[in-house]
Amino acid sequence: MAGLLTFTSSSIYCATANVHIDPWKPVDFAIITHAHSDHAKPGCKHYLAHKDSASILKLRLGNDISLQTVEYGEKFSINGVQFSLHPAGHVIGSAQIRVEHKGEVWVASGDYKVQDDYFSAAFEPVPCHTFITESTFGLPIYKWRPQQEVMNDIREWWKENQVQDKASVLMGYALGKMQRLVKNLQPFDHKVFAHGAIYNVNEQLRNAGFDLPYIPRVTADIDKKEYRGALILGTSSSLNTPWLKKFEPYSTGYCSGWMAVRGAKNRRSVDRGFVLSDHADWNELNWVIAETGAERVYVTHGYTDTFARWLNEKGIEAHEVKTSYGDEEEDVLPEEVVA
Repeated sequence: MAGLLTFTSSSIYCATANVHIDPWKPVDFAIITHAHSDHAKPGCKHYLAHKDSASILKLRLGNDISLQTVEYGEKFSINGVQFSLHPAGHVIGSAQIRVEHKGEVWVASGDYKVQDDYFSAAFEPVPCHTFITESTFGLPIYKWRPQQEVMNDIREWWKENQVQDKASVLMGYALGKMQRLVKNLQPFDHKVFAHGAIYNVNEQLRNAGFDLPYIPRVTADIDKKEYRGALILGTSSSLNTPWLKKFEPYSTGYCSGWMAVRGAKNRRSVDRGFVLSDHADWNELNWVIAETGAERVYVTHGYTDTFARWLNEKGIEAHEVKTSYGDEEEDVLPEEVVA
């Protein structure tokens, strides 16, 4: 697959600039689309990312990493190749990487969502000749409801649990999903507590100047009565663990695009599933590709076969690409599980 960018055993690679995008193996120079663990790996000599990713990249990779940051739209050149970062809307600091050389433009999108979460910079389509896309939810069955409708459902579930004097344990990714929930469920009408991993991410962002309210961490010395009627923000990995016992009686909720699939809630053993994803749905994936005007599309992870075949049938040259993206479980972040 010759071109301005190539897909190697280590990364999406720009040979002309000797730069790697979201490498999954240690390299000399890495441009990072966002701070989820499947896109930001340790061991690189130098990193470049959007400035809003800096605090979480340092939390994940260490304060001593060599990190350069840029603004959205800020252009910089490496060996004659022009780069710029543009909002992806996925999580705080997430970016699409625009790469231009001799009139040829490629965009590596990383992960993206189209709905504005009012915390991350809202997604912007970037015109290009070749677009590298995810397809996490690249099937027609995945179509998201408006964000506010889902937030209203969560509020109603929380109120119902308050009436029954239960804690509401709401689970999802520590980075991205939880900040989105916090921003859109405010103002809170009852107490809210956070799992250690979520607390650490929130405090890292608050200390970096981002607008998030203080939410106390769940600790062993908090009287269990404090949790009655409260909203407990938990990680995906805290489901079905002893950590939950301190909140009894409680109801569990899970926020994910996978909740759109019948039976997913039962497989997760949760009381309520809320369809809320930080990725684009089927219609949004198609809209984004149309907006870019791309003549060629590479599909990196998700339903790659189905989505690439669909694009080819529509007359857009599309190819599947094998990468290491797709596993963004938050349990690689520093967290404290207090049993």
